[in-house]
Amino acid sequence: MMTSAQALEIYRAGPETVVRMLLEMDARIDALMAANAELRRDFAARLEVSEKRIKHLEDQLAKNSRNSGQPPSSDGFNRPAPKSLREKSQRPTGGQPGHAGSTLARSDQPDRIERYQVKSCARCGGAPGAMKCVGVEKRQVHDLPPRGLIVTEHQVETRLCACGCLNQAVFPPDVSAPVQYGPGVKAAAVYLKNYQLLPYARTCELFGDLFECPISEGTLANILGECSDRLEQPDGQIKAHLVQAPVVHFDESGSRVDKKLWWVHVASTATATYYVIHPKRGLEAFAAIDILPGFRGRAIHDFWKPYFGYPCDHGLCNAHHLRELIFVHEEHGQPWAQSMITCLRDMKAAVAAARPNTNSLSHFQVRTFRRRYQAIIEDGYRQNPLAPSGTRLTRGPQKKTKPRNLLERLDKHRAQVQAFLNDFNVPFDNNQAERDIRMIKVQQKISGLFRSAEGAKAFCRIRSYISTARKNALGALEAIQRIFIGTPFVPV
Repeated sequence: MMTSAQALEIYRAGPETVVRMLLEMDARIDALMAANAELRRDFAARLEVSEKRIKHLEDQLAKNSRNSGQPPSSDGFNRPAPKSLREKSQRPTGGQPGHAGSTLARSDQPDRIERYQVKSCARCGGAPGAMKCVGVEKRQVHDLPPRGLIVTEHQVETRLCACGCLNQAVFPPDVSAPVQYGPGVKAAAVYLKNYQLLPYARTCELFGDLFECPISEGTLANILGECSDRLEQPDGQIKAHLVQAPVVHFDESGSRVDKKLWWVHVASTATATYYVIHPKRGLEAFAAIDILPGFRGRAIHDFWKPYFGYPCDHGLCNAHHLRELIFVHEEHGQPWAQSMITCLRDMKAAVAAARPNTNSLSHFQVRTFRRRYQAIIEDGYRQNPLAPSGTRLTRGPQKKTKPRNLLERLDKHRAQVQAFLNDFNVPFDNNQAERDIRMIKVQQKISGLFRSAEGAKAFCRIRSYISTARKNALGALEAIQRIFIGTPFVPV
């Protein structure tokens, strides 16, 4: 504020000085106003960035296994209330009418019979020889056989002929060492380690406790390596089977190999499973696995972008979409997301209702669903507009919100989202691959990591074979036994 002495000095200085000083003051005011405007713009930009960052962090904290692709193990102690995406069935819980129950059944040919005789008459004390047997009541106890292995000694003769020729018989091809384990022991070892997922030490301990056969971890590793080597041809046949399949599910999950992050990839159908572990997750791994390069069917996956690098048809997992839509509806409060959830579920229900009688929906049903889908997409764009050009305070590409990104995916890839409407061979979701890869995660929880790349690859090959055999109604132990007797199962 100007003092009276300063004002008097300006008055005495003359008009030219006054004008000059006023112009200087105007320039200073303009500079201060410009600086203030710049500070306001900078503050607004920083505030916008901070608000977006806070919202992003809030979204991260709000994510769980019900509204995102996170596994249930990541929920910790703050697990959401159980709420399945599946609609509740009208059937009562428990066994359904007509279901054949299972219980311990009496054996017609018991291995051993224990007969208990009457020692004397309860009334007169007569001897049992003077009494007539008029009935026998039977009760059976089913138990495990005695512990221990069955040792079979193979002997070959050497005979001298009258002509002087010394002749010797030949051992069976699978009897190649002075002392060795038979196919039953090897099959049980692989079954416990690679199917029941016991760690090395506990598998060896179990053999000692149950069979009095304390094998070492080194011997167990050798058995697993032998099993993997014998599966080279069946493994290739499973892979060839998948390359020719019309629809194949794909997924991948992280796994530790010698403390380094690798990736377990799975390609599967209802009748075949193929696991491969690789240091990479994307295109390099796909090329090494060599299923997608020659695949011309439809690949079902969860929108991992490298999959789109191959010219096959694609289908997206709508179970993932439902979880993401739940997040957008609950955390961002956007009604279009709930409308899309209902639309996708109605599509799935219509396909399920029509599948027993036909292999496609009517043109009217498809057209009605597509119009409904389009209306929801348009409503979503109205709720998530982009900032008009020239109004943004920050530079660079405009960062889109999670609802906007999901909306654009559902719009631009609607053919892959709705693929199950036109072809009933295409599933609604990617649950087949997720179920197949789930046991890999169980193995990690039990054992933590693979000690070596060779062991990890052997595990995946053996697990591929076991999973494929079980999908074709062959028991796991029987399938493994067939490996060691030279007749492994292969898919048709």
